[in-house]
Formats: sequence, C-alpha cells, structure tokens
Amino acid sequence: MAKRVLLTGVSGSGKSTVTAALAAQGFRAVDLDTPEWSHWVDVPDVDGPHGPPAAPGRDWAWREDRVERLLTEHTGGVPFVSGCAENMRRFLHRFDLRVLLFPPRTMIRARLAQREPGSYGARAEERLRVMRHLETVEPLLRRSADLELDTDRPVEAVVERLLRAVEALDAAPVTTL
Repeated sequence: MAKRVLLTGVSGSGKSTVTAALAAQGFRAVDLDTPEWSHWVDVPDVDGPHGPPAAPGRDWAWREDRVERLLTEHTGGVPFVSGCAENMRRFLHRFDLRVLLFPPRTMIRARLAQREPGSYGARAEERLRVMRHLETVEPLLRRSADLELDTDRPVEAVVERLLRAVEALDAAPVTTL
C-alpha cells in the first residue's frame, strides 16, 4: 500500500514551494490550497476553537469528496499532499507521515508581503490573520505532526530531509512516478 504524506503549515510556511519542488523531481505532489481541491465556505465571523476564520465570514475548506478520491485511488509511489484547512482533521488519520513546515515569523511576514495581489496573504488584514494563526492553528498542527521541518533553508535541503523521513517509514526506497 502506498504511503501518504501530508505537508501542512500556516500560510507562508512553504507548502506550495516544497510541493512544486517534489513535483519537479517526478513525485506525485498535490497542492490542496488551490480551487481545484479547496473552496471558500461561509462561517460565522467569530473566533472559533482554532482562532479566526481565514477571512471575514468565510473559511478555506478542502473539497472532501475530491480529497477522499485522491487518497483512495492513489496506489503507486508516495503521494505528497499539501494544504491547511479547517476540515483537514477529518483526513489526518489517512496519512502515514504528517509534516509541519514552519519558518521564523519574520520569514512568513516577508513571504506574504511578496505575494501577488489577489493571493491569500497579500492584503494587510489577511497577514494579521495569519499571524494570529501562528498562535492558534500552528500549535494544533504541531501536536498532530510526526515531523517538523524548518523551511528557513534552501528548498532542496527541505526536500532532502523530507525524503529521508519518508524512506525511514519502512526503510523502503521512495520511488518517483
């Protein structure tokens, strides 16, 4: 059975960059933080048990039917799935390795400040919410993580460390698709 790997972290932690680097090496790597896999849902605009929603009156949620299909139908190699959404808890048990990506706060601020207009985190109020998520969401992600990787280093070094951890799951070599 294929091992499944989740890469998670708050906005600006490096999920998309690591996922793209894995895909460039030929791995099955899916960024769930895209409209194909996730969507905005209406929620009360109040702080919940995990802090504020991602935006006033709405939150980012995985399209559960699509994610379920992705996890069920994939049979070859190691699928790497990245993302962070309110409803991801429903899927945590489906992953053999849950990896928290995190850089220093200053790096998250800098990464978000460089985002294109219209991208999440580009607006000042979104950046403030991300900083709050560091206090409320990241500790929850950390508790569910099997491995933490500091992304304040070249992406190649992060990917190399990640692949070593995957290979250690059963001491079986990781193969590309």
